[in-house]
Amino acid sequence: MNIQWYPGHMTKARRAMENDIKLVDLVMELLDARAPLSCRNPDIGRLAGGKDRLVLLNKADLADREVNRQWIRYFAEQGILAVELDARSGSGRKRVQEAIEAASQKKRERDRRRGILNRPVRAMVAGIPNVGKSTLINSLARKAAAKTGNKPGVTKGNQWIRLNQRVELLDTPGLLWPRFEDPQVGTHLALLGSVNDEVLDLGELAAEGIRFLQAEYPGVLAERYGAQEEGEPYPILKEIAVARKCLQKGGEPDIGKAARLFLEDFRSGRLGGLSLERPPKKEQEEMEVQ
Repeated sequence: MNIQWYPGHMTKARRAMENDIKLVDLVMELLDARAPLSCRNPDIGRLAGGKDRLVLLNKADLADREVNRQWIRYFAEQGILAVELDARSGSGRKRVQEAIEAASQKKRERDRRRGILNRPVRAMVAGIPNVGKSTLINSLARKAAAKTGNKPGVTKGNQWIRLNQRVELLDTPGLLWPRFEDPQVGTHLALLGSVNDEVLDLGELAAEGIRFLQAEYPGVLAERYGAQEEGEPYPILKEIAVARKCLQKGGEPDIGKAARLFLEDFRSGRLGGLSLERPPKKEQEEMEVQ
């Protein structure tokens, strides 16, 4: 699949981020733990410049736990502090608060040398659509301080939220970049729900998800739907339609409805902990640098 999605409001959001990033001390980049590399917006990295950085792997409960640990080690090897969490349940909240303190330590030391005391750390929460930025802020604030939703585009403008006397957070709209050079990035983001479903062929996307499960998580399709594990995705989608009673008039399988059901199961964790990406091996990194 060759998926591209960059609605007009994101150009405005990028300009706003470019201005607002000058006001913050720390950039907290929120990634979906199931596909951290695909979720890393290169524009955010460029705009953040020399700012202190913190990576948060959200929805860790929906990912493969062992792969989560691999990602934490991977980012540590890059010199980046990373924390896994589940913003919906609040799991990892304390680790995030501790990580904010650790990541902003240099800023506090600079303030002390300048004689500036008790100025709160201003942190920007940045990431792609539907990765859970507003949910994270509400979890940290322990109240509904930011708008949330389970589809991309809920946060339309920037919102400042004061957590306490030491930290202020800036919630920003989900921001993609104009073109996915690697088609697999677009597929991963679509599978995670970070691309608007209305611009997608959901049957084709579900087929990509089935191919992924066949290759990386054999047994899941049979366990969840009683479907065969081998063969082309569309016959398997028909099996899912029959098993879940996604039928048209006359009893014909409704492939579109089955595709939507499968994608909801995929995104919500009903298929178990799944990771779309694993950290690149060092040999691969060295080849990419060359």
